[in-house]
Amino acid sequence: MAVNVIRYRRDGVIGWGVVDRDRVTPIEGEYPTTRDFMRAGAARARAMSGAGAGAFALGDAELLCPITPERQFICQAVNYYSHMRESGFDPAKNPFNIFFRKASSCLAPAATDIVCPAHVEFLDYEAEIGLVLASELSGPATVTAASLHEHVGGLVVRNDVSARDIQLPEMQFYKGKSYRTFGPAGPYLALVGPEDLARFDALRLRLTVNGEVRQDSLASDMVHKPAPTLSELSALQDWQAGDLIATGTPGGCALQAPAAPLRMLAQVLPALSRQKLIRRASRDNPRRLRAGDVIETSIRTDDGTLDLGTQRNTVVPAT
Repeated sequence: MAVNVIRYRRDGVIGWGVVDRDRVTPIEGEYPTTRDFMRAGAARARAMSGAGAGAFALGDAELLCPITPERQFICQAVNYYSHMRESGFDPAKNPFNIFFRKASSCLAPAATDIVCPAHVEFLDYEAEIGLVLASELSGPATVTAASLHEHVGGLVVRNDVSARDIQLPEMQFYKGKSYRTFGPAGPYLALVGPEDLARFDALRLRLTVNGEVRQDSLASDMVHKPAPTLSELSALQDWQAGDLIATGTPGGCALQAPAAPLRMLAQVLPALSRQKLIRRASRDNPRRLRAGDVIETSIRTDDGTLDLGTQRNTVVPAT
């Protein structure tokens, strides 16, 4: 059974705690980084049950991002069939698993305000499941559904906030998705075992903007699942416990593929002209994010037995 933990600040002290309904029990020990926690604190958290000694109300602590900023932040792109189709791709003709990075400095607590840079006009949202790695790896490995729990120790709610008018015309995923506050994660780090990961496809990703449902999809719509993804990634790079892999978003984003003639035109335009075209089109897009919009992102199974929590973020302009 999954165990939800938080990283928090209380009375000036940063700690980790197990959440039981609206109570938090501190986990013994000091874990400065997510790597430290996954290597030593996670086992202690799993062994705890119910509210214990020193428990306090969940509302009495400041919730911090459960992924500390020295961790690797790796992402998958167009990894849901529904998002692939709305982006103008034919799934049958695009079989590749696409990886990119976000700057770890964009990681933020689950309730952080999302700061829209002054030059960004097309701000978008992407609900995602984040995999928190449990082990160290320094060479190629074959990861299977049966061994996935040896590599994935936790799951988190993610919102892959994206400046589309930077990402697309400049062809820079890293830049368009890495502005500070563009990576809220949490509120919980859900420690999972084999039985939880076996239900991965039953997780429902749901995102609303000002109460309007924009994304509502099961993880079963995912193209490249966690086990083969980790196998492929292990051939490319090392990883450590606490590193984060964001697994892509389902359909429902503000970004939608334009008509075929416009797509063809955009491909031959110079970058600055393409940026102007995207910005002009976005001004008539009622789904793009604007200052004052409130985004709520949740991930859970429909029966509620596996619940990663809910983020609530407000879009604010840069000052």
